[in-house]
Amino acid sequence: MTSTPGSAGPTAATTPPPSEPAGRVHRFARPVRLVHRATAALMLLCVASAACLYVPQLAELVGRRRLVVTVHEWSGLLVPVPLLAGLAARSLRADLRRLNRFGPHDRQWLRAALRRDRRPGARPAGKFNAGQKLYAAWIAGAVLVMAGTGLLMWFTGFAPLAWRTAATFVHDWLALAAGLVLAGHIALAYADPEARRGMRSGSVGREWARREHPLWAPGERAGDRLEDQ
Repeated sequence: MTSTPGSAGPTAATTPPPSEPAGRVHRFARPVRLVHRATAALMLLCVASAACLYVPQLAELVGRRRLVVTVHEWSGLLVPVPLLAGLAARSLRADLRRLNRFGPHDRQWLRAALRRDRRPGARPAGKFNAGQKLYAAWIAGAVLVMAGTGLLMWFTGFAPLAWRTAATFVHDWLALAAGLVLAGHIALAYADPEARRGMRSGSVGREWARREHPLWAPGERAGDRLEDQ
């Protein structure tokens, strides 16, 4: 059976792929979801083991400090590994490019967020909003700094005492800040069940996409074009 010229145009734009239920749109590919889950598990393990080392009540409850230290060291060292492995996937590289683009619509989103302006159209966003982009950039920088300072604390023979003291100070306070930022990230995720469903299943409701990410939603692809330039 042959198709007539132009027959795939409007139909392809409005009909969801066979794998997607009607009224839902694909948001995250499987490699992206796997990297997110693995990184989240390692980050939570790292934060939990750090809490068991620094909170006396937890340290007393858990015990086995040497084992907790080993878990903390290796979980922290492995945090970047899922992302590095996931770079082999085109879908993850495409999402990272979008996260790395900051345009005029992102600045408008931030101004509206600071004013707590929730009017329709006040917070334009592509596939990722400005808050998600800032969070991704901050957490990536924090992981690199904590990995570097953690290695100085781990391999004590490679740096003088003054460096190790400074590394400990930076590592501890940055870890506390990272824990608070992660708690905020989790709280925002739990406040938005559809966003969680998108990361869990890969698809989101079409109306949610148009409301929360109007420059990315199907039929309104300008945001993707801006972010991919």
